[in-house]
Amino acid sequence: MAQLHFALNHMVAPQLSVQEFFRLATSLGIDAVEIRNDLANSAILDGTSPDAVARAAREHRLTILSINALQLFNDWSPERKEEAKELIGYATACGAKALVLVPKNDGTGRADGERQKNLRQSLIELKPLLDAANIIGLVEPLGFEICSLRSKAEAAAAIDALEARSTFRLVHDTFHHLLAGEDRLFADLTGLVHISGVSDPSVSLSEMRDPHRVLVDGKDRLDNLGQMKALLAAGYRGPFSFEPFAAEVHGLEDPSSSLRASMDFLTART
Repeated sequence: MAQLHFALNHMVAPQLSVQEFFRLATSLGIDAVEIRNDLANSAILDGTSPDAVARAAREHRLTILSINALQLFNDWSPERKEEAKELIGYATACGAKALVLVPKNDGTGRADGERQKNLRQSLIELKPLLDAANIIGLVEPLGFEICSLRSKAEAAAAIDALEARSTFRLVHDTFHHLLAGEDRLFADLTGLVHISGVSDPSVSLSEMRDPHRVLVDGKDRLDNLGQMKALLAAGYRGPFSFEPFAAEVHGLEDPSSSLRASMDFLTART
C-alpha cells in the first residue's frame, strides 16, 4: 500500500495564527497545508498580505495546497465573479495551488435540470479565470440533503462534458461521501481528500453535521480507513488533509499530540 501523504487544513486549529498553524504542521512532519478565508485568524480575513503568507510557507518549507473556499460557487453572479477573481489573485500571490469550490447548501437550486445547468455555467465562467492564473479548481460536493451539489458523479460529468480535467478536480471528503451515499470514488479525478471522523454513537447518519466531525480514531463511524484504502487501491496518490469542525477538537490545548495519534492510527492500518 502507498505511503499516506498527510496535510492540514487550518480548520484543525482555527484559533492559531497562520504562522502558528504553519509551525504546527512542521512539528508533525507535514509539508502541505490548506489556508482558509472564513476564520478570524486567517490570513485573508485578518488582512495579512499574500506575500507574507508565501514567505511564511517558504520558511516552514510548506506547500499551500489550497485556499478553502469560494462559497456558493454554483450560484454565479457578478459578485461571485469578483469574489472568485480576488481569491484566485490571492492564491497566485501566496503560492496556493488550488481554490476549493463549495456549492450552495441552503436548500435552493436542487431541482433536477436546474442544478446541472447552474453547475455547468459556473464551471464555464471559472475556467478562464483559473487557467489564466494556473490555479486548479477543486469542486467539493457536500453530502447534506439540502445541498445543491451532492454528487461527485454529477460534478465529474460536468467537468468531462467541458473537457476540463486540466482545470478542475474533485475533493473527496470522507464525511460528505458517506452522507451522499455514493459508491463511485473517481480516484483519477480526485485532487484532494478531506478526512474527519464521527465517533458520537448517538447521532444518526441523517443528523450528522459539521460540529460532529472530530479527528479519526478507533471509534470512527465514517469508515475513513475503508475509504482511504479504496482510494489508494484505485491509484490516488494525493494528500489526505485533516479537516475536523468539532469544538472539542478546536479547543484542544495540545492539538499536535492528538493529530499525531490520529496520523499514527491511520498509518498503522492502511
